Amino acid sequence: MSLQKNAGAVRRFSGLMKFAGWLQNIPNKITPPPFRLIQIGSAFWQSRALYVAARLDIATVLGNEHLTVDEIAARVVAEPDAVYRLLRLLAALGVFEEASPRVFRNNGLSAYLREDNPKNVRAMILMHNSEAMSRPWYEQLERGVRNGEVPFQLTHGQAMFGYMDAHPEFDRLFSRAMDSVEALTGDSFARDFDWGRFERVIDVGGSNGSKSLAILKHHPHLTALVVDRAQVIREAAQHWTGREEPALLARLEFQAGDLFESVPAAASDKDIYLLSAVLHGFDDDHCVKALRNIVSACAGTGARIALMELVLPESRADFAGAAVDMQMFMATRGKERTLDEWQKLFDRCGLVLEEQVSLQSFAKVLVLRPGQ
Repeated sequence: MSLQKNAGAVRRFSGLMKFAGWLQNIPNKITPPPFRLIQIGSAFWQSRALYVAARLDIATVLGNEHLTVDEIAARVVAEPDAVYRLLRLLAALGVFEEASPRVFRNNGLSAYLREDNPKNVRAMILMHNSEAMSRPWYEQLERGVRNGEVPFQLTHGQAMFGYMDAHPEFDRLFSRAMDSVEALTGDSFARDFDWGRFERVIDVGGSNGSKSLAILKHHPHLTALVVDRAQVIREAAQHWTGREEPALLARLEFQAGDLFESVPAAASDKDIYLLSAVLHGFDDDHCVKALRNIVSACAGTGARIALMELVLPESRADFAGAAVDMQMFMATRGKERTLDEWQKLFDRCGLVLEEQVSLQSFAKVLVLRPGQ
């Protein structure tokens, strides 16, 4: 029996995404090529302007008000004319709105930079534009492309997860940014996949457990165990206190662990392992090692594995998938994979791909079981 739910809504979402991809290519068709190349070549102006606005937290300062540039500048401690020119550029891009001369307000886009918006993506903007993540793009991308090396490691002298362990503030920003992914994808992973067939989710690499909690809210009979690095788990266990109902949190446990050493054992076929956007951060050999550890943890119980990842087409990838793949190239030895590339990993681990469950998001859930 299929684990797919809401098939009609998922098909409609897929159709809308294809239409959005078509719309995204319109500028290439109607803009003179030299001018279009210059637009792309200077796109970093836009990202840096957005980053500074997010750093100053202008959207939160504006709230629901209309404020003059002088009022905004006073509240964020900045120079008024510079703030005006920054907001004028962003408003021209559709972020913020100039309601009257030198008076600005939030709009539908900038509202998602407000810290009081539970679906805000401010942490993601701050993380992607941070010094730690920006410098490799500017300093080492060419060398990485020429030699196949990881730009992040070339810039910082260590792999990204080692860097995060040594820089707790960046680690916390990264965790907040990963949480904000749900503002992009919603909770379709909790609704479009039939978690109700199981009793426990073992959320490997689950950070502070936000995805597990979303699943638990939709399925009151479920429990979840979140497994992640010790540094992450120390803070995660306290993260939800006072934010969620005690009865809900009572169904959520945390355990420190290393995916490449071992994972908690499954108890029965009512357990399912969830790895959400974990394996795309690692090369094939590390993925195989991780998956083999999970196969061992299943140990004949009949437990399933749910990989929530992008699945790229064999050719003509859309911008979103190709962009995330380049981010993986910049920061890790991982990659976004096609279904054929995923299948080759599964074959090396003795895993059978039972089903590919589509979601109302960019990702899919690949449902696996150990072979006989």
